[in-house]
Amino acid sequence: MIQKFKKFTKLSSEEKKLFMEAYYTLGKMRAAILTVSFKRLTRSLEHVAKKKELVKLGEEEMKTAKMVGQAILRASAYTPWESACLAQSLTAQKMLQKRGIPGVFYLGAAKDEESKEKMKAHAWSQCGDAIITGAGGHEEFTVLSVFGWK
Repeated sequence: MIQKFKKFTKLSSEEKKLFMEAYYTLGKMRAAILTVSFKRLTRSLEHVAKKKELVKLGEEEMKTAKMVGQAILRASAYTPWESACLAQSLTAQKMLQKRGIPGVFYLGAAKDEESKEKMKAHAWSQCGDAIITGAGGHEEFTVLSVFGWK
């Protein structure tokens, strides 16, 4: 526990603020996933049938987007609740939209021969050409839905 606290104290003040915001928003998004319909969760987003043409971001916007992604990744490792890819993507959308940074998040599915369900799902978010959350293994998933925000 002391090691975790030491790591936190070494973060810059901006990183600490982003971590706290990400932690809180992950909790809010996890609660929403459990209690609200997906349609209602995404009603403020633009649903796109296919991959959306991504908006080029300025250097400062891209830096901020990557910092938000890092904060979400850090915070998700310490939540006592499940902070899986969908909660992370929705958190990224909320945090980036608040900062006026456009992006998209993808929902994908793939075959899973090892599981009884035979299917697995994944969500990842992207700003410009950078994947902000859910980068690990996203290539193996077929995109089913794309949601964008401005």
